[in-house]
Amino acid sequence: MAQAKKNYDVKDMNLADAGRGRIEWAAREMPVLKLITARFQKEKPLKGVKIAACLHITTETANLAMALKAGGADAIFCASNPLSTQDDVAAALVNYGIPTNAIKGEDEKTYYKHISTALDHKPQITCDDGADLVSTMHTKRKELIKNVIGGTEETTTGVIRLRSMAKDKALKYPIIAVNDAETKYLFDNRYGTGQSTMDGITRATNILWSSKIVVLCGYGWCGHGFGLRARGMGARVVVTEVKPVRALEAVMDGFEVMPIAEAAKIGDVFVTITGDKNVIDKEHFKVMKDGAILANSGHFNVEINIPALEKLSRKKETIRPFVEQYTLQNGKKIFLLGEGRLINLAAAEGHPAAVMDMSFANQALCMEYIVKNGGKLPVKVYSVPDEIDKQVAQLKLDSMGIKIDTLTPEQAAYLAGWQEGT
Repeated sequence: MAQAKKNYDVKDMNLADAGRGRIEWAAREMPVLKLITARFQKEKPLKGVKIAACLHITTETANLAMALKAGGADAIFCASNPLSTQDDVAAALVNYGIPTNAIKGEDEKTYYKHISTALDHKPQITCDDGADLVSTMHTKRKELIKNVIGGTEETTTGVIRLRSMAKDKALKYPIIAVNDAETKYLFDNRYGTGQSTMDGITRATNILWSSKIVVLCGYGWCGHGFGLRARGMGARVVVTEVKPVRALEAVMDGFEVMPIAEAAKIGDVFVTITGDKNVIDKEHFKVMKDGAILANSGHFNVEINIPALEKLSRKKETIRPFVEQYTLQNGKKIFLLGEGRLINLAAAEGHPAAVMDMSFANQALCMEYIVKNGGKLPVKVYSVPDEIDKQVAQLKLDSMGIKIDTLTPEQAAYLAGWQEGT
């Protein structure tokens, strides 16, 4: 990886060559986006449209970037998390003629400077992952809102923030919640987060999962995926939840469920995937085993109360990449992975390209939808249009060589009717 010694305002050919190869490798697993890119190349549905995208700068994102460029868009990219950038990919994007402001390990000041640079582009469409771009525009760059016809949001955390903005009437332009698409959350969140979180923790620690007691905080779709994979590796999985239905679902799926205060005493590995703050807090650190490992796969690094952990500790040191050892006052050691940030991107490569294929296909098609309907959409947060969701699913099936049945006219009429019940 490149050192964070400069921004990508100059070409780094060696780094870019490495990135290009990895981008092409990811493209092999992204046939749906490839089909969309080919159509965009011919039709130019985004011609001249200015787009600012705040996403994880990964090989999969690079393929989305090139799809937008093929469609005629004038796009600029920045990182949606300080530790999620793949430096070689950022360099390659610049060589492809796509402005990219992102450095792995950038500090908070640099992170927001890059977001501001993306907003300097005066976008007509925003593409966000976590809503930092939208939030910054609405609080610090309000003069730019008049240029915007709409936006898209990639992840659960961002959708929650945007719906809160809409509820408070603070949101000033329409946004499509890509995360709401079935072809996104049922696959990206469940299979992508499940596998990549496992990957990140394993790369950072090289632990043997078999026999470990894994405490999973949060049983949404991301939690579903990780819990399934941890159990598959031989771990004993304990789920903590605040929502009764999700807790009941975890029980029915065969997991133990208990409050975090109890789980904190027995866990070997703790993984937070909730979207909320201080899920693991001061009182939990105090009762953890010596050697407990903490990781977060939620969007922001607030789920584990790191300031409280630091106050409880007399020493902190990095003992291997992405592993910080905190020595508490009583001598007990707790290990925090990836600075409490998204471990699947901090210590690994993020979601596999095969699931991001569908997520980013939704992104590209939703941006095309926004352009076609610019100025006609009332200000609110929208779900992905059903026809787009179904189109992505069908294209994915086609790429896999899988055929399905279709309803006969008689069957369609029966399902649409209400009088005939037998």
